[in-house]
Amino acid sequence: MKPVFEKVPKRQWESFHCEVVRALDYGTRWHFHPEYQLTLAIESRGHRVVGDNIGALTDGDIVLIGSNLPHVWHQDTSAKSRRVNAIIVRFDEDFLGRDFMALPEMEPVKRLLQRAARGLEVRGPARAVVTEHMKRLANSEGLGRVIELLAILNALAQSEDLKALASSNYEPKLESADQGRMERVIDFIHTHLTEEIDRERLAKLAHLSLGAFSRFFHSRTGKTVPQYVNEVRIGRACGMLAEDVSNITDIAMDCGYRNLANFNRRFREVMGTTPSAYRQKFRGMAGK
Repeated sequence: MKPVFEKVPKRQWESFHCEVVRALDYGTRWHFHPEYQLTLAIESRGHRVVGDNIGALTDGDIVLIGSNLPHVWHQDTSAKSRRVNAIIVRFDEDFLGRDFMALPEMEPVKRLLQRAARGLEVRGPARAVVTEHMKRLANSEGLGRVIELLAILNALAQSEDLKALASSNYEPKLESADQGRMERVIDFIHTHLTEEIDRERLAKLAHLSLGAFSRFFHSRTGKTVPQYVNEVRIGRACGMLAEDVSNITDIAMDCGYRNLANFNRRFREVMGTTPSAYRQKFRGMAGK
């Protein structure tokens, strides 16, 4: 999945870009850009891909993306009456000037941005703090925007609840060639997620032999096709389990698994727990 370079639409009068997304989906494909990115999914269900990591998207999800780290957020369009409500902030490391970042007080933030090279999921108490600052940032102008972003970076730099996402040995290929080839393959996988995914069909879409396609896909995603498909399906299942609107058997079928035993086994491989235990965790958080 070779990502495409994206130019962030920063305007002349701003030192960094803030975008509020209220739509049926995020409107992006797998891409990268030199700016750091902080995404708050206020309301969303689906999955996100950060480097070679695939995770579930649920309400309140926050992730900090490092410079030139490939990523995409996928909204599950099958979710009934669900739209994306998200805030996305993109900024350069020196958005306040190189001298500012060189100040000794900024050293914790510099370390934070270095850690963001793998992508960082925000958890724990910092999540609520960052959420409030991002909402205020989206409604601020002038110096107020800068103050809110600095407050966010300070909260993240002090947090001990940041989870690295991409593998430590992940090395993305950032050339934009072959973009159309990978778009056809990935679009087919996501469109036919509940069906059997035939690798020969994918190879034909990519105009490659089966062996060449397998090498091509793995070199760009860090995963085999079955691994990628399974993790996307589990990511979708996690969102459905968190919403607590369907029984586990129906969720398994809706995510492309033909029997419950196989779903339970694959879910445990990816998440390290059972679907029922995963759902129970969210029920506990919601006080149900």
